[in-house]
Amino acid sequence: MTTVLLILSFLGFLTIVAEDFTKVDKAKTTLFFGTLVWVLYFIAPPDGLEAPQLMHALNENLLEIATLWLFLMAAMTFVAYVSHKGVIDGIVNRVMPTHMSERRLMLVTGLFAFFFSSMADNITATLVCITVLVSLNLSTDKLLRYIVLVVFAVNSGGAALITGDVTTLMIFLAGKVKIADLFLLSLPALFAVLFLSFLLSRSLKGEVVLVKREIEVAMGDRIIAGLFLATIIGTIGASIAFGIPPVLSFLFGLAVMFMAVHFLNKDEPVLEYIRKIEFDTLLFFLGVLLLVGMLKELQVLEHFPTLYEKLPVVVANYAVGLFSAVLDNVPLTAALLKSGIEMTEGQWLTLTYSVGVGGSLLAIGSAAGVVAMSKIPALSFIAYFRYFGYLLLAYTVGFIGVVAVSYFL
Repeated sequence: MTTVLLILSFLGFLTIVAEDFTKVDKAKTTLFFGTLVWVLYFIAPPDGLEAPQLMHALNENLLEIATLWLFLMAAMTFVAYVSHKGVIDGIVNRVMPTHMSERRLMLVTGLFAFFFSSMADNITATLVCITVLVSLNLSTDKLLRYIVLVVFAVNSGGAALITGDVTTLMIFLAGKVKIADLFLLSLPALFAVLFLSFLLSRSLKGEVVLVKREIEVAMGDRIIAGLFLATIIGTIGASIAFGIPPVLSFLFGLAVMFMAVHFLNKDEPVLEYIRKIEFDTLLFFLGVLLLVGMLKELQVLEHFPTLYEKLPVVVANYAVGLFSAVLDNVPLTAALLKSGIEMTEGQWLTLTYSVGVGGSLLAIGSAAGVVAMSKIPALSFIAYFRYFGYLLLAYTVGFIGVVAVSYFL
């Protein structure tokens, strides 16, 4: 049965890659295989596991999935509201010049995605960047270049702070790195984003014309936008000061938003914005995480610490980043933390970068990539994979930079 479950899990991931050929939505196929492996896991448990053990494994995986789902739901609802009210368009009108070269736009996009994801989470940063880029009416080929940069940039920015990426927070809470170390990490991570921006913009020679129009944003909607920003900042502060999970802070911010809209505009059907969420994205997440959870239960992820017995630590850390593009970096990081691997502070810093940014190499390797695929129909797995060489080169440059700065520790 273990072999059967591994084969089915592999087929589940394969259907994502083959979506362009099968024309079957990846949300459907991943959900099918993700639920199938767990059903079979209960019917014929490997190693004679008892029912309580099976339920504990399922509940543990569902808890991780539910946490992500609820966080995404809250963030997407906020974004749907402020986008519908023209707040994001209003910000673009004020900040962006009327004319800008496509190369400069690439640089601005990378910088904004990097710093915004350091303050917020990479999902929200991705959604905001996509909203702005889509409004510019770029050609499909050019839009894909910008989106690829966004995915890499938000993951790079998120890895530099404990509130930006879950794996960074896990390594920090385990006492492996300090806040000051992460500030050192942010420098090569930013350089990698700038380097990728240069690579992707070399063939761009056009101009972007931003058609500005008068957008009247009601005072109440400005208050809600401020509440969104306060929720992001409050989530960071609450996590650092009191250890409050980001999902709880964001759900509270969403609840406050619902109440604020009710009193500011009683005729506004604010709950309707939940229906504007792309639930196919959430279903895709559900399927992928169920498949990864099964690999975790089958102890596939526990074999990765053996890399450190066969390879030098720096090489193993680099390889783990490549693996995180295929497997979820959260259970991968948890397996490494629980394995008892001994590394210096600088080596843990390189691992923090690799598991945080390595997922950018493939579209399915990070939450930002999955969200981008769901929002941009033209961004398939294959379309994203065409930029793998650029992404690998930028990831390598950033990794080398982190190795260099780690010598200061």
